[in-house]
Amino acid sequence: MRIGIITAFSIVCSTVGVAQAAPPQPLLTVKVARLTLETAMKIASASIEDCRKAGYSVAVTVVDHDGTAQVSERDTLAAPVALKISLEKAFTSAMFQSSGADLEKFPGRGALGTADAGLLFTKGAVLINVGGFVYGAIGVSGTPSGVVDEQCAQAGLDAVSDDLAMQ
Repeated sequence: MRIGIITAFSIVCSTVGVAQAAPPQPLLTVKVARLTLETAMKIASASIEDCRKAGYSVAVTVVDHDGTAQVSERDTLAAPVALKISLEKAFTSAMFQSSGADLEKFPGRGALGTADAGLLFTKGAVLINVGGFVYGAIGVSGTPSGVVDEQCAQAGLDAVSDDLAMQ
């Protein structure tokens, strides 16, 4: 009887061990981090405010992970074309998951830039990458320099990065 109990216990333990060793099932969905509208608006407003302090009227576009515009704002005196340029900068940054400064060095930018795909490989965009999550990108246009555009985009990211990191 005692041997029967030990044998039964051994079988149960080995069965449990086999069940635990089974390979995990593949995921059926993908989770994507998204900014709220309020967060995207805060980014855009902070970017515009930073450029205003430097004396520039600009346009800002915040895109999501897929490059779709979530917020586009144009300051009162910014050129209308700046809105389209800010979208193309943000879109390219999101698609290639890089800042505008890094994209400007991208070796295939000439051919891709002529593909009429809304790509613009130039300074003035910042990837929204916080805590290992890529939320999207910020594009700014309207200052005399892509470097200054990118500084204003960075100011927008800085306005929310601590809050995003705490999530």
